[in-house]
Amino acid sequence: MKKSIIVGLVFVMVLLFALSGTVSAADDQIVVGYVCKDINDTFMNYLIEEAQKYADEFGITLQVVDAQNDVVKQQDQVEAFITQKVDAVIVLPIDSSACEPMTEAAVKANIPLVYVNTSPYPDGNFPEGTYYVGSVEKEAGEMQAEYIASKIKDDGKIVILQGSLGHEGALKRTDGVIEKMAELKPNVVVLDKLPGNWQKDQGMTLVENWLTKYNNDIDAVFANNDEMALGAINALSDIGKTDCLVAGIDGTKDGIAAVKAGTMTCSVLQDAHGQGYGAMEIVHKIVKGEEVEQVTWVPFKLINIDNVSDFE
Repeated sequence: MKKSIIVGLVFVMVLLFALSGTVSAADDQIVVGYVCKDINDTFMNYLIEEAQKYADEFGITLQVVDAQNDVVKQQDQVEAFITQKVDAVIVLPIDSSACEPMTEAAVKANIPLVYVNTSPYPDGNFPEGTYYVGSVEKEAGEMQAEYIASKIKDDGKIVILQGSLGHEGALKRTDGVIEKMAELKPNVVVLDKLPGNWQKDQGMTLVENWLTKYNNDIDAVFANNDEMALGAINALSDIGKTDCLVAGIDGTKDGIAAVKAGTMTCSVLQDAHGQGYGAMEIVHKIVKGEEVEQVTWVPFKLINIDNVSDFE
């Protein structure tokens, strides 16, 4: 009888230990807060999808919030994640110059902060405990300019659709276009450049206005992203203008389809997998105590009619 009782007690203790271990594993599950700048942006959704793929693959809880292009809201969302004591925070900044409060809060709380896609520290001097996964933005503009320069006439006239002016990508991509075009085709004239804030409808409106202002005499439209480039294509199509080159950036599904159709001259692939999935991979390694580089560069790739099938 005593032997049976002892065996029974041992069984119960083993069971309780096993259950305790199960609860502990659940309690120790990695939780990552992801602060998106604007979930209505097509490319931002690509990044979230890739981050979620990694989370699903490795059993990580990914909590996504949308700052809706509101800098103060984004800062508050980061603070909320820090208060929740998540294991790490990923941020896609709205304004590169407004990131210091988020950085300071995360560093003070000893919570790893990974910036993705938009670097708040262009000089590369990231504070300890912060990281970056993204691409060299200027190179995207340079790739656009190199390809368009091979097709535009020597005294061509161009316009540039910029993203949000507080965004590193908008500034650097534009610089890349202007500087590389000046190097390759010094007599090409930049008629105008204005922010379309990454939006298709704003890109369309700006190009409509420019076509009127410059009597349809525009040889190429450079856009900081595919959405604005697609808006430009609509504006050109409405007046039947087919001799204007259009360059986008991102390599979205619609952008790739436009390159294949011949309405978009080129796009530049911004690797959503490399950035979104890659940011989660960095987070995972940090949380596990592994060493990682503070900055991870993801290369851009030119998409044109000759290789577009490789990106479908």
